[in-house]
Order: sequence, then C-alpha cells, then structure tokens
Amino acid sequence: MQFAINTTFSNIRFKLNTILKSVLLFLLALSFTQYSNAQELKLKYFGGAGWEMSEGNVTILVDPYISRLKLGDSPSNSKDDTRKSYYPKDVYQSDTITINKVLDKKVDFILVHHSHLDHLADVPYIAKKTGAKVIATETSCKILKAYGIPEDQLLRVRGGEDYQFDKFSVRVIPSIHSALDDKHYYDSRQHTEDIDLPLKLEDFIEGKSLMFLVRFKNHKVLTAGSMNFIEREVGGLKPDIILPGVNFSRLEIYKYTERLLALTNFPKIVIPTHWDNFRVPYGFSQADAIAKKVNPFIEEVKLASPNSKVIVPVHLETITIK
Repeated sequence: MQFAINTTFSNIRFKLNTILKSVLLFLLALSFTQYSNAQELKLKYFGGAGWEMSEGNVTILVDPYISRLKLGDSPSNSKDDTRKSYYPKDVYQSDTITINKVLDKKVDFILVHHSHLDHLADVPYIAKKTGAKVIATETSCKILKAYGIPEDQLLRVRGGEDYQFDKFSVRVIPSIHSALDDKHYYDSRQHTEDIDLPLKLEDFIEGKSLMFLVRFKNHKVLTAGSMNFIEREVGGLKPDIILPGVNFSRLEIYKYTERLLALTNFPKIVIPTHWDNFRVPYGFSQADAIAKKVNPFIEEVKLASPNSKVIVPVHLETITIK
C-alpha cells in the first residue's frame, strides 16, 4: 500500500514538474518573441515618397499621400482609370475611403518633406483622424492650420533641428527640391500668412524642402522627398537604411547615386522611393516605372556601393528589418 502511494505521489510530482517546465518554456519563448518584435523595424510603402515606419509601439508616417488622384491630362494617367481628373484650379479632396482602409493602426507622428500635394495633401485628414503630431515647414503648417489642425499638433521646423522624443529622435535636414522641367524648376513661394479654405491643388506649393534622419533604438533611417540633396547637410550622417528618391530627375544631378551613397557611408540597406506612378490607384501595374527607373538605379547602386542591399518596395506590403 505504502509503495503504491509513494508511486502515485511521484507520478503527480513528475507531471507537475513537466507542466511547470512547459509553462516556463512557453513564457520564455513568448518573452523572446515580444522582445524580437520590439527590435524589428517595419516599413510600409504608400507610393510617392510616402511611408509608414514602426518599431515597437511607435508609428511614424512620412509624406502619406494615399489618395493618388488622377491629375489633369498627364500622359502618366491610365486609360483604365475611370475616376475624374483633377486640375490645378480644382479644390483638393482626399480619398477618405482608401485612407481609412490603408491606415489600420495608431499613428504618433507625421513627417512632411515639403508642401506639394503628393506629400502634404492627405495629411490634414490623417492628422485629424489620428491626432498625430506633424513635423513640417511653416508653409505646411499654414495649410494644416487652414484645415483646422490645432497648434499643439504642429511642430514647425526649418532644418537644423534635432529633436528627442520618447522612443526615437529625428534630425531635420535642410534640402532642395528635384531639378524638374529640365532644371528649370524654381519656386521660392511660401505661405507665411494664414490662408483660408477651400484650397485648390495649385495652393500646395513647395514651401522649402527637408530630409529627415529618424533614429530608432536599433536603426537609423534617412528619408528623402526629392531627387536632390545638399552635400554638406547629408555628409557623415551614417544611416543604416536610406530611402532615396529615384525618379528620372535624379539624372539631372551630378553623380547623384554615387555621391549620395558615399556621403552617407554606404548604407547597408537601400530602399528606393518616389519612383512609382502615383497618378493611378493601388493595384495598377508599376512595371514600367520599375523597368525604367528602379532597375537602372539598382545598377547604379551595384557600382557605387556593392555591399549595400537594395529592397524594392511593393505598395502597402510590409518590409521587416531585424
């Protein structure tokens, strides 16, 4: 009888120890997974120069232009796109249905490179929807104020600021716009006085250009909203991830790719931005843009920085960087 009782107790202790070990292993694995996820940087491409960047519980949007309006009579418009065309004198209207589908998480900050519509025009709606703070130029903030965004959501910058926040920091870098129209583009206009609604497409002027160096715990990301840069401002930044603009106007700049990568210490990861046809909705083919803009850029990177990895983003798909 005593032997049977001892055997029963031993079996119970063995089972309890086994269960306890299993629970501890599960908790350890869960903790490791949560820690690993907290260290991952996740990037999602909106098209244009637009991005969502998340690390841990911090989410930052950059130039979130999601409406992708059909613009005028541009040859980049698709004959299969049956939406109405918008012209410079038309009042801008965000595609709120698409924005609501695309933005499915909380947003903490929005960074805006300059005030053209393909960078800023959806920010008023997104800032109202999310309550995110916006870091942008005076011109961008005047436009946002016209849409009713309160002052406590607006952080006006001019370039040169280096701000520390709770779980990231951001250096604001003075920059210049792409050399459009065969180098004839020049726009010194700014909105310095309050403006009133409704705003037309033509009211979204450049209003000076910026770049951003966003420092997370384990990654530094250099963003760009144009195919241009100021050499003295980007030299020595050393990001491990760079999002360079690679539209055709990069070819107007002397050794654009070679110089940019050398100045930034040959980043480990290069993700091209501002290359797609943003005049068509999501789901339309971008094969032509990839063939004519992205693929030649990849060859430029291979020559200038052979150890860099180029990742070609796909609209609304997440890139995870450990």
